[in-house]
Amino acid sequence: MHRLRFCAIAAVALVAACSQPAPPQATRPSKPAYDIVAQIRAAGEREKSAIEVAPLRDPGVQGLEKSAQVDEQAGRYPDADAKLVQALKLAPQAPELIQDRAEVAVRMQNFPLAEQLSRQSFEMGPKSGSLCARNWQTIYEMRMQANDQAQAMAARAEVGKCHIAGPNRF
Repeated sequence: MHRLRFCAIAAVALVAACSQPAPPQATRPSKPAYDIVAQIRAAGEREKSAIEVAPLRDPGVQGLEKSAQVDEQAGRYPDADAKLVQALKLAPQAPELIQDRAEVAVRMQNFPLAEQLSRQSFEMGPKSGSLCARNWQTIYEMRMQANDQAQAMAARAEVGKCHIAGPNRF
């Protein structure tokens, strides 16, 4: 009899446990359908000029840059920005780092800062190639966010000017 009662209680407990809602699971924030930073980086990838400027990097700057990339991928945008600020203290004339910071500012939805940094990067940068395309695509995206169609279209036209064709090789 005790065994039957124990089985009945166990069965009721099992059914009750099964009917409880599952505990909430930690979820990563979902990416928006239109990822502005992905569009910016795609513009840089599409731009394959004959001339690309690739500066040599200090190992300390490279380490901070890689660490910032890891933080950004993990969604730790303020940490990524702080590492890029540190890297810029070591290499203040690095337009690529400034553009990287602009892209992190986009992730943090600080659109005025993102545009300001992209313009600064462009002024310091080579004015051609993938960095130039990323600069102007950022400005285009920020003008679109500000609902400034005229300036957005002007920035879009500048993206095309970043390409320098190589010599014809017959």
